[in-house]
Amino acid sequence: MAEIKQSKSQESSNAIERIYITMRHLFNRGFYKPMGVSGKTLREALLTLQPEIYGSIAEEKTELDGLLYSIDRLPEGITECRFINFTAEEGFTNSHFKSIIPTKRRRNCYRIDKDQMNIEITRGRSDVYDVLTHLTFLYIEAQKIAKKVLLNDEGKVTREWSHLENTVLNNKKLGHQTKEVLFSYLSNILGRPFSEMQLAYKQFATKNIPNRFFEIIYWMGKLAINEIVLDQKHEITFSSILRERIGHHIYGDRWATNIKEKLVEANLHQRKIHIISANMHSVMNSLYAAYSLPKESKSHQGLALYELMSNEKSDNLRKIVKNTASKNGLIYLRDHSGTNINVQIIDTEKIDFDKTIYNPKESKEKPVIIVMDYAFGEQAYETMDELLKPLDTEDGGKIFFNILSVSIMGKAGILQGGKGDIMIPNAHVFEGNADNYPFKNDLKKDDFKGVGLGVFKGTMVTVLGTSLQNRDLLEFFKYSTWKVIGLEMEGAHYQKAIQAASQIRGNINKNVKVRYAYYASDNPLETGSTLASGGLGTSGVKPTYTITEKILCKIL
Repeated sequence: MAEIKQSKSQESSNAIERIYITMRHLFNRGFYKPMGVSGKTLREALLTLQPEIYGSIAEEKTELDGLLYSIDRLPEGITECRFINFTAEEGFTNSHFKSIIPTKRRRNCYRIDKDQMNIEITRGRSDVYDVLTHLTFLYIEAQKIAKKVLLNDEGKVTREWSHLENTVLNNKKLGHQTKEVLFSYLSNILGRPFSEMQLAYKQFATKNIPNRFFEIIYWMGKLAINEIVLDQKHEITFSSILRERIGHHIYGDRWATNIKEKLVEANLHQRKIHIISANMHSVMNSLYAAYSLPKESKSHQGLALYELMSNEKSDNLRKIVKNTASKNGLIYLRDHSGTNINVQIIDTEKIDFDKTIYNPKESKEKPVIIVMDYAFGEQAYETMDELLKPLDTEDGGKIFFNILSVSIMGKAGILQGGKGDIMIPNAHVFEGNADNYPFKNDLKKDDFKGVGLGVFKGTMVTVLGTSLQNRDLLEFFKYSTWKVIGLEMEGAHYQKAIQAASQIRGNINKNVKVRYAYYASDNPLETGSTLASGGLGTSGVKPTYTITEKILCKIL
């Protein structure tokens, strides 16, 4: 009998499955040591997978782009902490501990003491998986540093490392020459060219911590050395309250009830309602920017106005638009439920459409638009499922809402085009188990004719985590009969909730229209175009506002 060989994509798929089964097991167990025996399966699976985002994880040299990507999604100071504790919302907001929010992920974290960081999980299992993946990568990279600088088992280190330690611990002010000496030392330690050290220093620097690159490398290496020499292993724990609560829609229910009660309070609950999942600026700016900023809209036509507003220095313009919007039908609900999803309720009856680019059909009743900020992974099912349910009243009755459409605009990795292009899906497929959700998309490829962007139609794959994708798996999705055009983390979760509410549970209209459109934040198959290579910058303005405009035209 011929030997059955696995393809590389099958090996990758198996590695992802092992990662998630292991993470679930460790979560249920309640604690583990990432660099100990209990973390071995996770480390080995990640090294087998070698995700694109973590570049040279399996090589001796340190992966800098992947490190920056991970550090931006973890709380400041986490490299100094040996103990990481995952908790639910357990009252830390009412304590003296200051909330630390990572720059690229909305989650509350608390530095308990010099050795412990608490990470609050209110967005479901996807959030746990996301952090654990980044931490595993971080500790693998830290071990590389330790092995480069340790000279013996007693803890003797290289001259270069001692110099870095002296600089970081004494918080020295660094002149140009001193920095370049350190770049030279780090070039040797990290196995990277001197020029990459100069670039990394700039990329890691923040306004408050200019020497952040040196500090991160030092603390990563220091704690890894302590693991080897003193057997002081990192420890990750999951609180019993978190393990009890996760998966029970506690935060989603609280979030959705708040929105529905606000609709009743504002007497908007009997109106036609459209839901949009998007960011917190594009819908508001599309409806209100032109007449909030008459002077600027004359000198900056169309997209130029939105590009101006996206500029870091345009804070005052954004404030003017927000103030105008709040006086003309927009109610802003800042999240206090724990979901970290803010919401806008827009009563279009109060908008003067003569001052906008939109020309709504003549009708007695203008719709209400609910704009919800991006959900994260599995959280998309929890929040959409709860939002589409009727509101229970105090007398035991139910208030059903007349929801006519649900529109999802998101960022996604593209497999057939480049950054900034647009994807119009006609089905979502779950990675790993091939559960699939075909649907009739009310947005068509023809809607985007002549916009000057690449537009692709086909299947989207909803992945368990963007940081776990590798080339072999992505090429399989692209070139097999799945014909996948892109990957993202929420689509199938949203569609699962919409289909259940409309086709099975009868919570909303059976003929509810669904609209999905994604713009490409990266192409993970192109070197230099992965998520780790940086964001879209102002080039993201065109696809964002083009999709927003098409969705609003369909609604109005």
